[in-house]
Amino acid sequence: MNVRILSLLGLLALWIVAAWMSGDPQVLPMPHSLLRPLWVETSSGELPYHLLRTLIRVLWAFVLAMTLGLALGLVMGLSDRVNDWLDPWLVVFLNLPALVLIVLCYLWIGLNETAAIAAVTLNKIPNVTTIIREGARALNPDLKAMAQVYRMRWPAYLRHVVFPQLAPFIAGAARSGIAVIWKIVLVVEFLGRSNGVGFQIHLYFQLFDVVHVLIYALSFIAVMLAVEWILLQPAERRVRRWRDA
Repeated sequence: MNVRILSLLGLLALWIVAAWMSGDPQVLPMPHSLLRPLWVETSSGELPYHLLRTLIRVLWAFVLAMTLGLALGLVMGLSDRVNDWLDPWLVVFLNLPALVLIVLCYLWIGLNETAAIAAVTLNKIPNVTTIIREGARALNPDLKAMAQVYRMRWPAYLRHVVFPQLAPFIAGAARSGIAVIWKIVLVVEFLGRSNGVGFQIHLYFQLFDVVHVLIYALSFIAVMLAVEWILLQPAERRVRRWRDA
């Protein structure tokens, strides 16, 4: 049996033991007690709807953070002058708590989708920028010299020399990015949206409904694990293959 499946079964067994030891389904219910409420939420359309809203926000924030972080990290890694100017900004945003940035975006922009996505994007850009900057600094100087000898144009240099070497760093930033972004999205929804998984968790938290909190949390975790295992990990292995050859 696959090691990952065995690991998840071990986590499930730990849950069962913890629920049995607590002896209070209002604190920690048994896994099987989630099945009927899960079916009700799914068949009513509530769970799919809120999952979709959260996934849309995650996708928008991910694409924006990766695009802007890639551009900034590449420029900072290739230019010491630009890095000297922007590095203090990067340090400030790396240490700015996510909660503070979320609250400020809601106060400045309003309780809307733009503020929600902007808050998540701004929280993740510094991390992506840092990873890509280190990748740009680690570029092989011999390949750069070869490109100069052959007078390779800048677009071709980026495509054939820079991005293949940056690919593992981009893949690493993407994997860590998606893991952080969806957690921040839930906080954003918890604080200021009227739909999404975070909003539902907030709703059932107010009702002290542990079962539904677990249903929405675990459902979205399952979706993100599927994204990780089906898309991100295979992509990362593929882009790292040239280094192992």
